[in-house]
Order: sequence, then structure tokens, then C-alpha cells
Amino acid sequence: MAIPVADNPSSLPPEAAAVRRTFLTLTFLATLAASLIRGIDALFLLDAGLSASEVFTVYAFMTVGTVVFEIPTGAVADIKGRRLSYLIGAFALAAGTLFYWYLWHVGAGFAWFAGATLLFGVAFTFFSGATEAWLVDALDATGYTGDLEDVFARNQMVLGAAMLVGTLLGGLLAQTTDIGVPYLVRAALLLVTFTVAFRAMHDRGFEPHEAGSFVKAIGQTTTDSIEFGWKVTPVRWMTLGGAFMFATMGYIFYAMQPYLLELYGDSEAYLVASVAATIVAGAQIVGGATSGVVRRRFTSRTSLIMTLTVAGAVLVAVIGLAGNFWAAIVALVLWSVVFAVLFPVRQAFLNAQIDSRHRATVLSVDSLVGSAGSIPASPALGRVADVAGYGPSFLVAAVVQIGALPFLARARVTCPGHTDRIDLEPGPAAAAAG
Repeated sequence: MAIPVADNPSSLPPEAAAVRRTFLTLTFLATLAASLIRGIDALFLLDAGLSASEVFTVYAFMTVGTVVFEIPTGAVADIKGRRLSYLIGAFALAAGTLFYWYLWHVGAGFAWFAGATLLFGVAFTFFSGATEAWLVDALDATGYTGDLEDVFARNQMVLGAAMLVGTLLGGLLAQTTDIGVPYLVRAALLLVTFTVAFRAMHDRGFEPHEAGSFVKAIGQTTTDSIEFGWKVTPVRWMTLGGAFMFATMGYIFYAMQPYLLELYGDSEAYLVASVAATIVAGAQIVGGATSGVVRRRFTSRTSLIMTLTVAGAVLVAVIGLAGNFWAAIVALVLWSVVFAVLFPVRQAFLNAQIDSRHRATVLSVDSLVGSAGSIPASPALGRVADVAGYGPSFLVAAVVQIGALPFLARARVTCPGHTDRIDLEPGPAAAAAG
């Protein structure tokens, strides 16, 4: 199974085109599987009897699993190989999804769901860092000379397409059968993803290396994450800014489900919640398609990231103040477009500062810090929703996102000019950074 992609022969050698197609195919399958429950997961937990604050505390437990295991699983990717890390993650997510469905089926309580989502977080860490590192290294090895932002922007479009199909299908399945069926379909799709990755994903431009015992390897990876990530000042400041940017992202998306149904006036209109998530997916496609146009209006990556961060926070505040269903939908669509443009540029900025050997480790640390921000934020915002309502909780989320600006400004000041330019190609940037 592959996603058809039009290639530019002048900048994309056949081997590089094959790498990109594999990456986009895996992105499509994994996102399709995830999106089947994306539009209904908060409703699924509420249906299980959890309160709003319990729901978002459950999500915080998933983040704890992510934070605690980012470094060990980064060691797997950098020492044993990116492919192995991806395969472990796909299989673990499939098994975890079946267990998650079983907990709902038997009416398990908060503690069981918290434990299950913690394990979900562990499984996701095998994806974070490893997949992106695999792509960048493989493209470099096959002679790709185009802009890295173009690949990430195309990936954003594939993400949006998969979300569009998956969220709509998940809502339709929940509406016509029951809210547990999309979870069973998701588990099956993750097994398909595992099979495709097993056959088509092979480490290129990177040689897995042994580092003695696994405990020693984790220690070395931790040291490397400090030396090649934290001590690289633009990476450190961009990563710290991510703690504020990503602290509220999960809350915003999942809180939109009950909030929109509240504005719509029907708490069991599962298809409506999924249609809203589908609109967001469409907005991501638009954002990915227009990324190049927006980038041309800026001379540096950091200036674009800072501008869009402010725009995103303003739109989150508008969502909280909307007061009616369609106004909230419009603001949500615009917010999704903003971040669909922002993410490829941020990814390219980080990769321009990292050398190949430590790429997965440093990207995992960035994911770790971003996830760490949501551990206190999600349950706190859920508590605000329980006490004051979902609207005020979005206003608080907007304030949190603005907190990224001082760190982004420091990333801009400390970044070498040649790695901040919008028109930078990935190979020379990474070499210069290393």
C-alpha cells in the first residue's frame, strides 16, 4: 500500500522518492488509525463514567508515560535502529488499543484507564523522534537536495487527509454501531501499519551501533541528549518554547469534543463531533498546501514561528469566547491552519541544528519537554472546565501558549543565521550544525 505522490525529478532522485513514499504511507496509515478515535475519545471516557477533570487527568498519565520513556526509547532508535523502534511502537499500540476497549466494555474505573493510557504513552515514544530521524537520514543518504520544509509540509497534507477520513469514519461507526467499535478497527489498522513498516522501512544513512548493556546505552543517550541537544542553545530555547506550545494542544483538541456538543445542544451527537474534527483535518491539508506561500513572506524560520504562535493563541481565545457552534468551528479551523503551517517550519529548524548520529535522541528530548508541559496543564484545564466551563478553560489555554514567546525569542537570538534562513536546504544545515 502506498500513497501516490507527484515527485519533482530535478530534486528528488528515485531512491529519495521511495523513501518519501514510505514515510508518507506510514504517516497515512498510523494517522488514519489514530483518527478513528480522535474525534470521540473524550466522549468515550465520559461515556465510561469519568468527569471532565478525570478525563484530562487520564490524558496526563499518558503524557507521564511519554516523558519517562522518551530517553530509553530514544536509545532504542539511536542504538538498535529506527525501524525496530517503529515496529515496537506499532505493535504495542495495537495491543494497548484492544485493552483500552476491554476496559470500556467491562466498565472499569478511573485508575484502570489511567494505567492503560500511561502504557499508551510508552508505546508512542517508540514513534517520536525515530520516524522523523529515519526520514531525514534516509533522504540525506539518497541524495535529496530539496527543502526539508517541503517534505514536512507534504506530510502535513497527508496527516490532514488521513485525519479527515479517519475522524469521519470513526464518528460514523460510533453513531451507527456503538462508541467502542472504532477502537477495534483502530487496532486492526495498526497491525496493517506494522506489516507495511516491516516490509518497506529500512534504516538508510544510519548504522545501528552497540553500546554495551542497555542501561549503559541509556546513560550514553542521556549524555548525548544534553551534549548535542540541551547545550545547543537554539535547540534548548526552541524546545523550552515547545513546552508551552504543546502543553495545551491535546487539551484543546479533546476538549473541543464535549464543548462543541454543548454548543450544538446534543451530548450524544458523536457524528457531529467527528465532522468537526474532520473539518480540522481539512484545515491541516490547506495549511500544508499553503506552507510554501506563507514561508516566502518571511526571511527566517523563527520570525514565522513567533508570528504564528501569537496568531494561534488569539484564535484559541476566540474559541473560548465564541458562544455558538459555528463561530467556534470557524476559529478552530483557522487555528488548525496556523499550526499546520507552523509545525513543518519548526521541525526543519530543529533538524538544521542536529547531526545525524544523535538526531533521534535530540528529537525525542524535544518531544519529551513538549509532553512534560501538558502533565500539569491538562488536569488543571480540565478542572477549570469542571468549575467554570469549557469556554473559560480555552482562555487559560491561550495564555499558556503565549508563554512560549520569550523562549522563541531567545532561540532567534542564539541561532546561527545560516540555519534560520527559510530557504535553507537540509543537508548543509545539518552538517554545519554538527
